[in-house]
Amino acid sequence: MIRVVHHPDYVAAAPARSTYRWNKNGLIRDLLLAQGERIDWHLPEPTPQVWLETVHDAGYVAEVLEARVPREKERRIGFPVTPAVARRAAIVPNGTWLAACLALDHGFAANTAGGSHHALATTGAGYCVFNDLAVAAVRLIEERRVERVLVVDCDVHQGDGTAALLAGHVGIATYSIHAARNFPVRKACSTLDVALPDGVDDDGYLAALDSTLVPMLDEMQPELILYQAGVDPFVDDRLGRLALTLGGLERREQFIAGLAITRCIPLASTVGGGYGDDAQAIAERHVAAILTLGQAFADAAGTQTRLSA
Repeated sequence: MIRVVHHPDYVAAAPARSTYRWNKNGLIRDLLLAQGERIDWHLPEPTPQVWLETVHDAGYVAEVLEARVPREKERRIGFPVTPAVARRAAIVPNGTWLAACLALDHGFAANTAGGSHHALATTGAGYCVFNDLAVAAVRLIEERRVERVLVVDCDVHQGDGTAALLAGHVGIATYSIHAARNFPVRKACSTLDVALPDGVDDDGYLAALDSTLVPMLDEMQPELILYQAGVDPFVDDRLGRLALTLGGLERREQFIAGLAITRCIPLASTVGGGYGDDAQAIAERHVAAILTLGQAFADAAGTQTRLSA
């Protein structure tokens, strides 16, 4: 059984002047519903405002929650912040936190939204309103659920907002593997950044992950991984510059899951980026990531049960 966090408000109506594929989250939900009893659904609540204000400026939080974000900030975000968008933004960070709590109890859980890694303290950016990864990581440390959290960001774009918001937080580290020449133009400093040249293929990508993430895991020994599982490294992604195949994305999830499983580290995944004209195909790539991760943890748990019998 795969624990999945979803809320109806994740599926918001597309605001005007938006190029973001707003139907993606609904398609992800429908594809997971088709899995039947394999999925164990969990409903998040709106994120307490004080949680949001631990990483975001209180003034910006109020602008979003009251749907009065200035036009210049909406331009950075990429769409208007309507009341429906504001409701969605207020729930997603709690969804990532809930997925993390479920992962701590069961090994793995997924949020069907989130991975909003470009959102900064005083503004959103790059289709990101609130930074759910940063909010969840800080909250988990403050609640003393864990002492060490690692954010592993495999989106094709650097996790600049996550890096900036979490810099200096004791017990939290950030890892970003991304296309060097892609958005954002001005990169932040993650704990470890792995900037790849254009056109890196499956083998090159996996080799880079192996040579950089493995030593970081072994040095930090995190008690939880928050995983930004963006599928935009895919070769045909509209906003990507890398060349992973569907098989390469599957190998990536198996590799990430294997690293966590062999080190007994719970993992919570978020959706992250995936862009193009075919929203159904994009949703299928996101769902494949969730199912591959979830199956790896389920298989590992089954093996452990058999060995203990």
